[in-house]
Amino acid sequence: MAITRRGAFKASLLGGVGAAVATTLPSSAWAGAAPAGAVTGDAKEALRLLKEGNRRWHRHVSQHPHESRARRAQLVEGQEPFAVVLGCADSRVPPELVFDRGLGDLFTIRSAGQVLDGSVLGSLTYAVEHLRTPLIVVMGHQSCGAVDAAVQAHRTGELPHGHVGGLVAEILEVVESTPDDGEDFLDDCVRANARHIARRLREDGELGEFVADGRLKVVAARYDLESSRVTWL
Repeated sequence: MAITRRGAFKASLLGGVGAAVATTLPSSAWAGAAPAGAVTGDAKEALRLLKEGNRRWHRHVSQHPHESRARRAQLVEGQEPFAVVLGCADSRVPPELVFDRGLGDLFTIRSAGQVLDGSVLGSLTYAVEHLRTPLIVVMGHQSCGAVDAAVQAHRTGELPHGHVGGLVAEILEVVESTPDDGEDFLDDCVRANARHIARRLREDGELGEFVADGRLKVVAARYDLESSRVTWL
């Protein structure tokens, strides 16, 4: 038995998976993909669920949904995440906690500074094309170490050595194009980086097709470590 995304939304609103409408559907040819015939999700509804979840997290009233034995059994047949979160690898920003969601709700991809590479783009495309996930959130965060390293490289003219240097180089372009005339240059760069990556995804040769025909929405966000709130950019 596998629940449709529409059923998952209904269950989320009612506070549990028991209210979801379950139907028997054949398995997809893609391992771990949504069952064939799954209902296409809605980006507006997905964004609303994320905002509600973050409000609960911020207020310390998290519900920790979709962690039951029944939910685990439902997910054996496949997954239908209602949103993709491309976030930083920072241990302080786990998307499932920040948005108070549970198993099967979010397709989470994390890289330092949300840097895009082939594996990240492939994972994003898989979620959109084969799982029919309607929303991608690119979420930066306060005091991002990867962005800070790019800021330092910008100011000193020196990149870190090795793999870290390659990572920082991917963010440096954004830092160099961000005006250094505000109160918090690092945070300005964090916001600019999230917006930049979201724009790149909208303009991507494969993902852009889904954006153009309305099957995908890509939004940028910034998580505040002090307040636990997500700001939508």
